[in-house]
Amino acid sequence: MKITLNRINEAYHFELKNERGHVTHIDSKAAVGGHDLAPSPMEYVLMGVAGCSSIDIISILKKQRQDITDYKVEVNGTREKIGDATPFKVIEVIVYLEGTIAPQKAKKAAQLSFDKYCSVSKTLEPTASIVYKVIVNNEEVV
Repeated sequence: MKITLNRINEAYHFELKNERGHVTHIDSKAAVGGHDLAPSPMEYVLMGVAGCSSIDIISILKKQRQDITDYKVEVNGTREKIGDATPFKVIEVIVYLEGTIAPQKAKKAAQLSFDKYCSVSKTLEPTASIVYKVIVNNEEVV
């Protein structure tokens, strides 16, 4: 897997391209010298958690013939100062599903994603706690 980064402006706006030709941008907040033209690298980390786990969860539920009519995820990262860096300490994920879905199957799909399959979550696991909850048709699954 390879990513190529090119600087776009005199500050911190970068264009990134993967081997398949997909392009995205990264920037920093104005408070640290950027122009806030794109998500920050740390925001992309949270987006990676959301995307990776969502692919797993939807795939698992589709195999179980669950009918998902709407799907949304919210991810919130709490950071902690360690030396000069501020890595994520806790990442909270809320998975919202709607449709004809067995709540326990949705919860199990999320558990499998975060505990076993999601490479992004597994990469972050040594330094950040990832906690999640699943809401099916506006009801939290416990």
